[in-house]
Amino acid sequence: MTARTMRQPLSLRLASGAFLGFWCLLAIFPIAWIAVMSIKSPVDAFAGNFGDVLFGPTTRGNGQGLSVLELLIGGAVVIALARWAFSGLPRHVRRLTPAGWIAIGWLVAGLGYLAVFGLVVFGILPPVLGALDAIAGPLGQPVIGATFEHYYAVWVENAFWRNFVNSLVVTAGVVTISLFVGTLAGYALARSPSNLAFWLLIAALIFRALPHSVLVAGYLPVFINSSDWLAPIFGDAAPTLYGQPYAVIAVLVAINQPFTIWMLRSFFQNIPTELDEAARVDGCTHFQAFRQVIMPVMWPGVITTGLFSFLLAYNDFLVTSLLLDAQNQTMVPAIASYFNRETTTTDQVEAIAAAVSITAPLFVLVMVFQRQIVSGLTAGAVKG
Repeated sequence: MTARTMRQPLSLRLASGAFLGFWCLLAIFPIAWIAVMSIKSPVDAFAGNFGDVLFGPTTRGNGQGLSVLELLIGGAVVIALARWAFSGLPRHVRRLTPAGWIAIGWLVAGLGYLAVFGLVVFGILPPVLGALDAIAGPLGQPVIGATFEHYYAVWVENAFWRNFVNSLVVTAGVVTISLFVGTLAGYALARSPSNLAFWLLIAALIFRALPHSVLVAGYLPVFINSSDWLAPIFGDAAPTLYGQPYAVIAVLVAINQPFTIWMLRSFFQNIPTELDEAARVDGCTHFQAFRQVIMPVMWPGVITTGLFSFLLAYNDFLVTSLLLDAQNQTMVPAIASYFNRETTTTDQVEAIAAAVSITAPLFVLVMVFQRQIVSGLTAGAVKG
């Protein structure tokens, strides 16, 4: 009787389902559409007809396309690899990684998986499918136009991999420093009995709310003149901070740190102080109690906070475009270089391919850590 009473009416379920489906379609459509455009020739990518963009007749006419056999076998292999990444890979990481080394385990597993995925999808699969197409008859004929020449142009000819490495350096630096400082400061503020901790956080959030352009304007003269200021110490070998990734890391950490501390403080407040007291009774110091007892419970919160720090550094445009030179640009501002007064349709499709390349790691990251993220959000990370 209770279950029937709490059951939603059919009309409400249909309405909520329709709204959710419409919202998902609205959110996914732009990503899916640019992914389709990125594997078409410029004529098909910007065609006014929906079917031409989807099936790519011009691309297929140029001998570039996917056959039924390639769609079935290639799709099955990619789906199998993706499913294993979200099910088998986490299980193996937890089983094989020693206690206390889970972060290193995930890093090694992630790099290994990317290497295997690239070898299978781009190294082994194309020649195997090509040989099968040659003997498959009609099933081996292209039915959907598709070409990956734009991705090759972006990553190899335009050296987009350098921008990817710069993004990894900046993102890793911001996440590492933000979480290291944030966990220590959040724990201290959560356990502090003084009201001063609350007002410190309010002041920090006011700093966080300032526009990024205001903060960059304050840092920019310092970085530009850094070699002159450091000359008395280093002499003629005085380095300049302008254009270097660690300058961007310093600014993004300063912007992100108040939010990181606020989130982690909320997590620590949800952990009973009895755990600290029990660890102290067992002979642990304050730092040992923090590292060995509190932090294992805090992993969902740390991962959730780290994801927000990652998104800030990974998606930043203003700070990176102003403080980095052309050789050290990250991926997001590098895409803007494709658009100028002499931009052709080919450049635009290459920019779309670069944008899809940026989106893929974010999707994988969220899917891999989805359980920890949901656990972290429901544990009170947004209650502060």
